[in-house]
Amino acid sequence: MNNPFEVLGLKGWADQDEIRTAYRTLVKQCHPDMIQDPQLKEEAQTRMVRLNLAYEEALRLASPKPQSKIGPSPSVAEAILMAERTLSRDNPQGALRQLLLCDKRDGDWYYMQGKVLMAMEQYESAHQSFREAVRRSPENNVYRSGALAAVIAQREAETLHGKMKKAFRNILKK
Repeated sequence: MNNPFEVLGLKGWADQDEIRTAYRTLVKQCHPDMIQDPQLKEEAQTRMVRLNLAYEEALRLASPKPQSKIGPSPSVAEAILMAERTLSRDNPQGALRQLLLCDKRDGDWYYMQGKVLMAMEQYESAHQSFREAVRRSPENNVYRSGALAAVIAQREAETLHGKMKKAFRNILKK
């Protein structure tokens, strides 16, 4: 199945209320009971099945989960969606925790880890994550651009200007 949030026309970090609202809006637009033409009705039924599946999956992904080690670990896609959602709320440490709940790791997982580490200003570790993503999928230029961005950020952070910027950010956080 496609990303359930995309099927509902949402971003991956939508909460349960946003999911319900989007679902209800789409159902009103394409419910098969409102269509008379048999061919169009069949297409609407297919779309409704897809919407229903996406709605259930999106609600499941958006629901708060207890942080227990009992039970199965999330899939790579679930871990990435939850990490994106957490990162969008300016919580890179929480996003990293979401990623680490996943047992299996692929190029997308390492790319997301690199993005999270960039947000944490851990550029060398981010570069290593992006490089692992590139190693797993050498033809992916998005992964390569992430690795390049990490190197540039690391070099910038090592300059006097970069060190001063970081010091000012730390002062402002306090």
